[in-house]
Amino acid sequence: MKKRIFGILLQLESVFLILTSLVSLMYKEKDWWMFMMCAIISFSIGAITISISKWQSKRNKIEKYLSRADSFMVVALTWVLFSLIGMIPFIKLEGMSITDAFFETMSGFTTTGASVISDIDGIGYGLKFWRSIIQWMGGLGIVVFTFALVPTGEMRNNNIFSAEATGISLDKFSPKIGSTARRLLAIYIILTAMCAGLYYIGPMNLFDSICHALTTTATGGFSTHTASIAYFNSPYIEYVCAIFMLLSSLNFGMYYYAFIKRWDIIKSNEELNIFLKIVCFAVVIFILLFNFSSYTMDNILSLPVGIEEEFRSALFHVATIISSSGFAATKFDYVAWGDAYIMPTILLMIIGACAGSTSGGIKVVRFIVCMKSIRNEFLKQLHPRAILSVYLGGRIVSNERVRRTLSFMIIYMALVIIGITIMSYFGMNTITGFGSTVSALSNIGPGAGLTGPANNYADIHPIAKWLMSFYMLVGRLEIYTVLFLFMPSLYKK
Repeated sequence: MKKRIFGILLQLESVFLILTSLVSLMYKEKDWWMFMMCAIISFSIGAITISISKWQSKRNKIEKYLSRADSFMVVALTWVLFSLIGMIPFIKLEGMSITDAFFETMSGFTTTGASVISDIDGIGYGLKFWRSIIQWMGGLGIVVFTFALVPTGEMRNNNIFSAEATGISLDKFSPKIGSTARRLLAIYIILTAMCAGLYYIGPMNLFDSICHALTTTATGGFSTHTASIAYFNSPYIEYVCAIFMLLSSLNFGMYYYAFIKRWDIIKSNEELNIFLKIVCFAVVIFILLFNFSSYTMDNILSLPVGIEEEFRSALFHVATIISSSGFAATKFDYVAWGDAYIMPTILLMIIGACAGSTSGGIKVVRFIVCMKSIRNEFLKQLHPRAILSVYLGGRIVSNERVRRTLSFMIIYMALVIIGITIMSYFGMNTITGFGSTVSALSNIGPGAGLTGPANNYADIHPIAKWLMSFYMLVGRLEIYTVLFLFMPSLYKK
């Protein structure tokens, strides 16, 4: 059964490789054949795997449905397999090492946006499009794409869908997982199309608008230019990008409920309300820093700045960080802005956006549950006999989910400490190690220090790149799905 699902997923990857090959061919590049060869390899491996699975199923009568343990294994290994095949064009066309190519590809699929390519303008159209399309696939989720597009009854498994979904619970818009996946995909495509159209109205050409729309709605951050959004030097583009980064940071379920006019559900969504308040509060904080810190906006740009530019810079900065996109606009370098800007930025990285979105980070809903649980503990000190529950949107959160959320926070902090320690062993200072680790776990892209917005990850130690690649995967699949594979009990019958 697991082999069959792997095969179906690999054949899905071949479809996107063929699409990339056609884009390269359209621009009359000789690189098109490389993407076509990768597509053939991916499809062939998938076909062989499916055939083996069918043969084993008939001969040994293998169980048709996956257990929860099998589901976690399928999801985690699928992302690794996709990255192993997806890195081949980077090796063959750009001459990257296996380490750099795997890092770039994993960064793409996990929508992290961290890069080792110093001159993005110099690579071909096919490779630029491949970087964009893998982020778009990873934004919604590889498995979600498969559920939406492949009419295979065996794939309709709630465990495997939940293993990739973000947040503390899985919201279903339909009794059938396939219907839920298709509705998510429809929302995703509509957002992408709207974003591309608005980009195209501005100074972007068709290719740039499509590629940036793919990575904006995926909150990935890969651009077709080294200077990122700053390349276009357009306030209009910055506003469009900021708005769609925030729109993609919301739980996609809210769009579905808006479509069926369930405004009561939207109004009562506590995570949405808190998220919007965090965004507004953070924008105000950065505007104040631009005016009253030791490194004001006038110093950053070396000329007097109006309130509109301060607001736009603050809005773009908050949107690109809290959504985990990592796009860069004009003068976007919070490391160069000064120490006062770094910690608020890293705090936004850690918090992240809403569950059920394409964004990374811990997610706002987990912070809400954690804060309410801590508040209850203080109240119990005053009223020992009180029975207190955590409420979210007027509904009780089960003790199991509260415990799971608190465990997630502890594991997240432990992984950050481990990451800083290992990065420091390979010559990174504390700020660089801390920023890089949080960035990888929260799928942001730019870190701090040597890996800040003005730099990239090309010069860090190869072992550090493998560690960050692992952290990207752990962050995208929200820790449990990946770390579960290291439990010895998983491999005992």
